Amino acid sequence: MATLRHEFYETDERLTLSIFDKGADPEQVKITFEPRKFTYANGEKTLVLEPLKGQIDPAKSDYTVGKVKVEVRFAKMAQGRWGALVGDSPDPLASIPSSAAPASSAPRKPRKNWDGITSEILSSDKPVSPDQDPNAGGDAAVNEFFQKLYAEADEDTRRAMMKSFQESGGTTLSTNWDEVKKSKVEVKPPEGSEWKKWAA
Repeated sequence: MATLRHEFYETDERLTLSIFDKGADPEQVKITFEPRKFTYANGEKTLVLEPLKGQIDPAKSDYTVGKVKVEVRFAKMAQGRWGALVGDSPDPLASIPSSAAPASSAPRKPRKNWDGITSEILSSDKPVSPDQDPNAGGDAAVNEFFQKLYAEADEDTRRAMMKSFQESGGTTLSTNWDEVKKSKVEVKPPEGSEWKKWAA
């Protein structure tokens, strides 16, 4: 009987085991989950892990058979890192009666639903109209205006907009093709600003 190469990674809630059994037939794979034992069999290939470092919940544990490996997901009964798959460490859940749930003595504070609070604030905000604030919409409103202007323009107007914007370094936008086609469009920085050409 051959033992299979395997590796694992874990979170506080789950441990994922990869068993490298290339070409495993899902119909032939036999897996059993027990609280402190795991068994894998595929023909003559087997893997037995006992005792597991911690206790698992067999009902919530599952697996998938892939082309290269079989991925097994153990649901841990107690949160925390194991650090190893098997070990003789005492089972932390063995001392707790099964009917008693782990309860803390301090009452838990209810968690805040930040998504609900955010959506409530956003829904209570009323959109500001341009009559109330001339800057309402900001860049989005200006961008929408120019997109609409470009989309509804004829070919000469579009050509004029592209040429004037590119040649002026974004400082001028003209829609008059007859004026723009004659010469290069000058750079006209905003008042109080200075245009500098940067070397590439």
